[in-house]
Amino acid sequence: MAVVVQQMVFPQAAGVLFTADTVTSNRKVAYVEARFGLGEALVSGLVNADAYKVRNGEVVAKAVATKQLAIGASPAGGTQELAIEPERQEQPALTDAQIVRLAQMGRQIEAHFGQPQDIEWCLVDDGFQIVQSRPITTLFPIPVASDRENHVYVSVGHQQMMTDPMKPLGLSFWQLTTPRPMFEAGGRLFVDVAQGLVSPTSRAGLLKALGRSDPLIGDALETILTRGDFIPTLANEGPGVTPGGGAPGPIEIDPAIVAELIEHSQASIATLKDDIATKSGSALLDFILADVGELKRILFDPQSLGVIKAAMDASWWLSEELQAWLGEKNAADTLTKSVPNNVTSEMGLALLDVADVIRPHPDLVAFLQHVEDEGFLDELPTLDGGLEARDAIEAYLDKYGMRCVGEIDITRPRWSERPTTLVPLLLGNIKNFEPGAAERGFEQGRQEAREKEQELLARLRDLPDGERKADETKRMIDRVRTFIGYREYPKYHMVSRYFVYKQALLEEAERLVQARVLREKEDIFYLTFGELHDVVRTNQVDDQVIRQRKDAFRSYQALTPPRVLTSDGEVVAGTYRRVDVPAGALVGLPVSAGTIEGRARVILDMAEADLEAGDILVTAYTDPSWTPVFVAITGLVTEVGGLMTHGAVIAREYGLPAVVGVEQATRQIRDRQRIRVNGTDGYVEILP
Repeated sequence: MAVVVQQMVFPQAAGVLFTADTVTSNRKVAYVEARFGLGEALVSGLVNADAYKVRNGEVVAKAVATKQLAIGASPAGGTQELAIEPERQEQPALTDAQIVRLAQMGRQIEAHFGQPQDIEWCLVDDGFQIVQSRPITTLFPIPVASDRENHVYVSVGHQQMMTDPMKPLGLSFWQLTTPRPMFEAGGRLFVDVAQGLVSPTSRAGLLKALGRSDPLIGDALETILTRGDFIPTLANEGPGVTPGGGAPGPIEIDPAIVAELIEHSQASIATLKDDIATKSGSALLDFILADVGELKRILFDPQSLGVIKAAMDASWWLSEELQAWLGEKNAADTLTKSVPNNVTSEMGLALLDVADVIRPHPDLVAFLQHVEDEGFLDELPTLDGGLEARDAIEAYLDKYGMRCVGEIDITRPRWSERPTTLVPLLLGNIKNFEPGAAERGFEQGRQEAREKEQELLARLRDLPDGERKADETKRMIDRVRTFIGYREYPKYHMVSRYFVYKQALLEEAERLVQARVLREKEDIFYLTFGELHDVVRTNQVDDQVIRQRKDAFRSYQALTPPRVLTSDGEVVAGTYRRVDVPAGALVGLPVSAGTIEGRARVILDMAEADLEAGDILVTAYTDPSWTPVFVAITGLVTEVGGLMTHGAVIAREYGLPAVVGVEQATRQIRDRQRIRVNGTDGYVEILP
């Protein structure tokens, strides 16, 4: 405990100093607000203040406010309002030299505390007095770099549809899995694209790939390049970047290729389960580290990448060429409904089949309406139809139980670990659908795709050179329908493998708990893989490190990760720059064609998805675990996403009009408000 004793002063001016830009978070820009008199008027919001920005010892922006009032000391004690003489009302409270001197003092205070500061100050006889200083807690951290070069970081979470923070073990596994370096900040991962932006050749490909996936990322990168002072431009060819990795050229349209890839994946998982069961201690950690190599071999297998590239290229081709030839927007959306081998869309339909097993038994439905305990499956056989229901749910979990919200983080609880997560979805399916809905829905989508194909080919044949255009379009349709479903499978394989690792590691963690090395099993989530290996080997752990990381993780949950962040700490926000939308509409990226009106359900937690027929889902992001929700909605709006992210792919397959990348959609749209979603042109209207 300490007592602070401060001298009372009567300042000519006072205000606040932030050693980072309060708008952009740029750590090299200081922001100052100043007023005549005491700072109380500024802190209370009673008056406007002069505003200054300082960079590299120079005032780079200034806005002088009209100051009619000041707060000063009262002779009788306390404070009083004072009118400012008319000739001083337009004068700045500080000179530029004073502002620069104040900013330099701020840098010294920042260096002392080791982080950006929010400082209150006052000016007395041309000398600055510091009233207090505290850390700025709203800034997103900057990835640590090993050099002093400029870096441009692009969010991995926005590409993976998971912007929540990850625990250290989750970050560690993702970094072990990825083929290129990733940098951590605020519990999230980023890729440095600065080198790819230097060369005109690599820059063009990078901007096209990222801009097509997420226009807000593309525009932010364009903004950085347009400034011309952060990323140098080389006239000759620089180090290139190949987005998505290398893949072979066009491959034969053969469904057996996909079937063989899936078969090899399943066999590899079965072998892993057999082999890992015999491992423990350091040998287990060594085995997992080696097996990550097998995971990477499967994820980045050239033939697997070739299938995905062929599907995506065909999808782009269909959308672009059919719009050019026929004026048909987003034609690929309908053509990719109900494709084979899409493990994610099949997961949503399979839960409808589970609901069919439960629906005929009222006692079962009533029981599920009050389930809270994760052991509820053991109680089901005591009820009429319960044995069949338990078998159906367990069969579903055997195939899909490794999934969960935020599944790229190995530490997240899986459906197999928390089966109650599925109960609200099952009850919604029982209420909103008739028996056989899964089969009917899939067949309807397939029929709509077939009819759309026939319609487009007929229209093409009526054009000049129509037979050639129709033949080429038919090949592309066959290619996309053969291969696009597999787009979802590598991630399914990855989370399947992650779950096997997790189960084995938790068994090892239980041994450490029994040996009194750890307080609880989940403490391993706050260690990196390498640190966990050391703990298993030595039977020693630093409890303080775990406590600190738990505190840090809680603080990261309050942060919103940027799409693009520079090494100066600047958050560069992109815009859509569109004028072809109705006034007042919320702009986003169109990813699944069609227009739908309905009730918006703003849902941030899938476990709270109480949906009615005709509802439109509005949420922050949707990874594959949200797919069972998709069968019950008629449209989708998300804050994060791109044309080929999972939510977009499944929305197209299910025929749901969808707009993604709508900034602050969950704040601008109220729950149960009526909205219109235009998934063809990419905007959302809030209806009266």
